[in-house]
Amino acid sequence: MSTVNKSRRAFLRNSLLTTGGLMLGFNWLSAEAAPAIIGNASGAASGLGFNSFLSIATDGTITIFSPNPELGQNILTSFPMIVAEELDADWKNVKVVQAALDTKAFDRQVTGGSGAVPHSWKLLRNAGATARHMLVQAAAQKWGVAVDECTTGEGFVVHTKTGRKLGYGELAEDAAKLPVPKDVPLKDRKDFKLIGKAVKNVANKDITTGKPLFGLDFRRDGMVLAMLQRPPAFGTKIKSVDDAAAKAVPGITHVVRFGNNVAVVGKSTWAIIKARRLLNVEYEKDGALESSEDHDRLFKTLLDSDKATVRRKDGDVATAFSTAAKVVRAEYQCPFIAHSPMEPMNFFAHVREDGVELVGPTQTPAAARTAVSKLLNISEEKITVEMTRLGGGFGRRLKTDYVTEAAELSSIIKAPVKLIWSREDDMTGGSYRPAVRYRFEAALDASGNMIGYKLRGVGINSGNPTREDNFPSGAVPHLLIDSVEHASPITTGAWRAPITNFLAFAEQSFLDEVAQAAKKDPIVFRLELLGKAKTAPVGAIKYDIDRMIGVTKLVAEKSAWGTKKGVGQGFSVYFSHRSYVAQVADVVMQNGKPVVKKIYAASDCGQVVNLSGARQQVMGGIVDGLGHAMYSKLTFKDGAPQENNFGSYRLIRMTEIPEIETYFVDNGIDPTGLGEPALPPTGGAVGNAIFKASGQRLRSQPFVDDAIFNGKPAGVNKTARPA
Repeated sequence: MSTVNKSRRAFLRNSLLTTGGLMLGFNWLSAEAAPAIIGNASGAASGLGFNSFLSIATDGTITIFSPNPELGQNILTSFPMIVAEELDADWKNVKVVQAALDTKAFDRQVTGGSGAVPHSWKLLRNAGATARHMLVQAAAQKWGVAVDECTTGEGFVVHTKTGRKLGYGELAEDAAKLPVPKDVPLKDRKDFKLIGKAVKNVANKDITTGKPLFGLDFRRDGMVLAMLQRPPAFGTKIKSVDDAAAKAVPGITHVVRFGNNVAVVGKSTWAIIKARRLLNVEYEKDGALESSEDHDRLFKTLLDSDKATVRRKDGDVATAFSTAAKVVRAEYQCPFIAHSPMEPMNFFAHVREDGVELVGPTQTPAAARTAVSKLLNISEEKITVEMTRLGGGFGRRLKTDYVTEAAELSSIIKAPVKLIWSREDDMTGGSYRPAVRYRFEAALDASGNMIGYKLRGVGINSGNPTREDNFPSGAVPHLLIDSVEHASPITTGAWRAPITNFLAFAEQSFLDEVAQAAKKDPIVFRLELLGKAKTAPVGAIKYDIDRMIGVTKLVAEKSAWGTKKGVGQGFSVYFSHRSYVAQVADVVMQNGKPVVKKIYAASDCGQVVNLSGARQQVMGGIVDGLGHAMYSKLTFKDGAPQENNFGSYRLIRMTEIPEIETYFVDNGIDPTGLGEPALPPTGGAVGNAIFKASGQRLRSQPFVDDAIFNGKPAGVNKTARPA
């Protein structure tokens, strides 16, 4: 993307004054993207509604409603782009609005599982195409010509024979009166003008100029603020509360105990923080007070358990291993990690006699409404949910605990309240990525073919810590995948690319170990397995073999695999959330330590909607995956998290981010998700590259705990497990 300078005169020329209010044309850093217009719901009042996704005003302004929560995945730009493409709208005249929760008008108002675009792709296209058809029909009637003599483009309907044209605004009133057609034809991909191009995020200007967009920015007249004193350890409960000193702090309006928390309510955050420190709360044991050392012992015990749940079994595994020429074994382990979004949990609630108003950052607004309805015994029809922009989520905001806390507190104090979690609350309050340990075993024949494969996953509150139908399942004649679960008082939840965020590292690292034992190139080894899955599949194949082969070959080509001197290259490929991403990492040794210099990524996510947004999703996933694989962990002592802020909980730093190259496969299929699939392969690519560069095999995260990052000679690997 090129960078151009825009003069003040050009900026003013791009500014528009319309019925809906002032809209600023914004063209920053890119000459390729049309100006993105930022608006709000009130600006659409003068528009004529064509369907739940769009309205057109008589001045030509097109308002497109984006129903799904925006947490940085670019949905607020991508959804309107899809509608605008089929509508043949002029992007400069489009205003984007975050829609509130409306389960009658919209379907699946959820951000999670990389499913928003795949789910809504055809719905959004149909919305734009239907309105375009109605506009063409209105123009044809006005001119007295046949509909098939009319075309559309840049917000106009054009009569091809005479060159006459009418703007959408001029046709809006007549078109809105027409019956809504069914089964309107959609554009051919070759005719896309907006989809697949690099279009800047419509919220860029508001974000960079500090406009209040997030839940923490939200204000309401008469609103009070609140924070909760939470138990310091999982497995404890309140025994007694002395709140006299806290209540005496100026500006404090309420100190309320509810559930296992104490709420401090006041007029300013500083007063609340001060008062909360003065609370004297005594806690007592209410369950197991688990420590990280306990988990290590549990993993060792449960890996040998005879009570595992079989997830998949193909062939005769016992015979394959008993007759194998060589058996490879390894174990991999990951710690709990926090979601640590930049914006801690917060939500506004106003419980009134006639209903409930909820406003804030949530990935699941409908679930939040349902949870509040059940808690307060209030009909969902009396509860409104308005979504602010989310300052990160990564799965944490799939939960509704912080929403119900705000609603319950408002119902108790009879006032509108915004509940705010501090950074320490956010990091120690639970819903972590589960800690997991895996044991892998592979059986090889005399020719180096993998004839047997075993995987056991042991998770702490993980549900199923395996993905039993992912590659290499289907490519190995004798396979057993099972799991064992430990129930813990430590709360866990979905963390970006659930389970696969670490499982991919473990699987892909182990496949490299097996390839080494078979004396085969890692990529060749995987391609051989994929070939077997295609020609002689064993059991169900629930991944697309050709798509996985495609990204594997593409990234091998772009990274110049196997041809670089003095560079350790590591490969990884993974299927998750319907998409396929292959990565190659380049690692060099500097002062005896491995340094990640570059990562190449080839992604097959179907049709790319916004090329700029897609690149950012892939790069963001890689940075997230690299940072957490390298640096992050949560440890526990007697049920209490030992890391509570960024001073002790390590995240990747700007200077540690390598160069990243992204490539996309254009295969002509519908979008298949991109918010999460680029994260899982990263740890494996980097771990395998570190082994190639140093001879040191990493089997636990975070990597920085390994000997090679701490000045110890290669080969002294505390995380290694004997074969």
